[in-house]
Amino acid sequence: RLIHGGQLLNGLAGPTVMNAAPFLSTTWFSPDERATATAIASLLNYLGAAGAFLVGPLVVPSPNGTAHLPLVSQSSTEHIKDRIEAVLYAEFGMVSLIFSAALAYFPSRPPFPPSVAAASQRLSYRRSFCRLLSNFRFLMIALAYAIPLGVFSGWSGVLDLILTPVHVSQVDAGWIGFWSIVGGCVVGIAMARFADFIRGMLKFILLLLLSGATLASTWFTLTCLTSVTHLPLTTATLYTSCILLGIFLNSSVPIFFELFVETVYPVPEGITCGVVTFLSNVFMGVLLFFLTFYHT
Repeated sequence: RLIHGGQLLNGLAGPTVMNAAPFLSTTWFSPDERATATAIASLLNYLGAAGAFLVGPLVVPSPNGTAHLPLVSQSSTEHIKDRIEAVLYAEFGMVSLIFSAALAYFPSRPPFPPSVAAASQRLSYRRSFCRLLSNFRFLMIALAYAIPLGVFSGWSGVLDLILTPVHVSQVDAGWIGFWSIVGGCVVGIAMARFADFIRGMLKFILLLLLSGATLASTWFTLTCLTSVTHLPLTTATLYTSCILLGIFLNSSVPIFFELFVETVYPVPEGITCGVVTFLSNVFMGVLLFFLTFYHT
């Protein structure tokens, strides 16, 4: 009950952090810097997830016998429990430090608005939700974001479980997740900077990124269907296809956020991104619910 309660509290706080990037960029930055600011704020958040892919496998031994080290594969349950507690205490310390800094000094807005959008009056919560639900263009873009990003978030979170049947250890799966997120951060910031220089390119950039994600996911799928396609299943192909998929999808997040804000203005950025984050979590939950019945 305590574990589920703690995860519930983490889940309640998550959307607020994920939705903060467009609000911060609109409040603090000029229009020709906004896409870059959104990319940095949102993708640096993803670096925390990239760190988790490394810290978890390196600090906590593998319980499923897929690790290469004999010492790790023979670790006791108590040892694993102690290492998990060490990770949680370390996270608590970092969060407490950042929370204390936010309490000490966290201004709500700059002394002077950097743009007309930052100074304008926004719609109320009720009118905002009505505007969003009645905007067909917004709903289509929201589904284009929520389905691939939600499914990928759930899929990458259990990547070690999925790759265990092909004898990939949790350390290797962690490195795959790490490089896919780091690569997505680098490409996402570069794409956002390009979008700031050349306005009106958000849709074209998203089409390129999602096309690349489609090709990468198709490659991964065909590689895993060895009995059908007879393609070689090697560590290099698994790494390359998974990392490319993560790079293309993760780098699309700030571009999507900017497109959402532009499509439904003057709806507040927090409400807009909150709705799409909720949809993304729904599709992630559907995948994880399906995996509870997957035992092979």
